Amino acid sequence: MSRTIIDVYALHTVPPSNLNRDDTGSPKTAVYGGVRRARVSSQAWKRAIRLAFSDLLDRSQLGERTKRVGESLATRIRALDPGVSGEDASALAAEVFVAGGLAKADKKKGELKDVESGYLLFLSHRQLDNLAAAALDAYRSGGTIDRARFKELANTEHSVDVAMFGRMVADLADINVDAACQVSHAISVHAVDNEFDYFTAVDDRKADALETGAGMIGTIEFNSSTLYRYATVDVDALHRTLGNAEATRAAVEAFLTAFGRSMPTGKQNTFAHRTLPDAVMVRLRETQPINLVGAFETAIRETHSAGRVELAAAALARHTVAVEGAYGERPVGTWVTQVGEKTAVLADLGKAVSFGELVTEVGEQVTVALGQPA
Repeated sequence: MSRTIIDVYALHTVPPSNLNRDDTGSPKTAVYGGVRRARVSSQAWKRAIRLAFSDLLDRSQLGERTKRVGESLATRIRALDPGVSGEDASALAAEVFVAGGLAKADKKKGELKDVESGYLLFLSHRQLDNLAAAALDAYRSGGTIDRARFKELANTEHSVDVAMFGRMVADLADINVDAACQVSHAISVHAVDNEFDYFTAVDDRKADALETGAGMIGTIEFNSSTLYRYATVDVDALHRTLGNAEATRAAVEAFLTAFGRSMPTGKQNTFAHRTLPDAVMVRLRETQPINLVGAFETAIRETHSAGRVELAAAALARHTVAVEGAYGERPVGTWVTQVGEKTAVLADLGKAVSFGELVTEVGEQVTVALGQPA
C-alpha cells in the first residue's frame, strides 16, 4: 500500500557552543563509528521546533504541555465566566481531571483543591477550551463531567504539535496519540573533543581601584561541529489525527520551516550559536522512512583541499545514491536548499530551490498526495 513519507536531512554547522547539556553541564556526546561525536538530543531539537511553531501557526492550532492542569483549566473557566470565583473555578477544574483519572485531589473541608497531574500532560488549546466550557455547563446544571465525556473532549480537535510529537497517557490510554513525526539525535559528522573556556568576571563595585583580582572565576565546556540532522513525517498518520488535508499541509509546512530555522537555546547568550543549515534536503517517499546516517559511519576528516562541510555533502550524496540503488528506492520527489559551492553536489539529487520554495512545493505535493487539488 502506497504511503506518503517526508524524509528531511540537514547538514548544520555550529560554532563553539553547548546546545544540549548532560547532567554535569558538559555538551552531550555519543560514540558512533568508533569515535566520539557531538550530539544534540532529539528532545532538545523537538522542543526548539515546537516553540518555533508559535510564530508559524495560530494559537488554536497548538497545545500546552504542563503538570499544572488545574491552574490551566481554571483560568479558562474564569475567562468564559468571570462571575465564577477563583475558588470555584479551581474546584471545577479539579473535578474535571479527577473524573478523567488524570489527577488526584486532596479534600479539605469537603472541597477539592487545585490539582497537578503526575506527569506533563499534553492537550491542545481547543481541547482545554472545550473541557472548560463543558465544566461550566455541568456546573450550571448541577452535574459533573464523567470519564466518558472527558475522553471524548480530550480525544478530538488535536493540535498540530500533539499530532506531530504524540501523546502518551498511561492512566488513560484511550486518549494516546501516535506521533506522526520522528526526530533523530543530531550527531557530528566528525570526531570531537570537548574544550573548556576559562573565564573571569570583574566586580564593578570594587572599593579599591588597586584591587585587580577577579570577582568570579569559572569554566564552561563547549565544542564546535558540523551536525547531521534527520527527521521523518508520516503524512498519512498526521492526516488521520488532524482530520483534513488543509490542516495537514499547514502542519507539514510549519514543521519544515521550524526544522530548518530552529535552534536549541542551551548557553545561547554565551555563544550566540544561531546558524542556519549548510544544506537541507527533503525526499518524498511512498515506501518507508530512510535515515542516511550511514554516510558518516566513517568520521569525516578535513584535508588541505576540502573542509568538513564539503566532504560531508559529498559523503551524503554518495551514500544516498548507494542505498537507494541497492534497495530500489525511487523517491517521488526531492528538493534541495544548499548554500554555496561546498554543498553543490547535493543539488544533483533533486530540484535546487530556495528554502521558502522548498517548504511551499513540499506542501503542494502533500495536498496532491491526499487527493486534493494543489
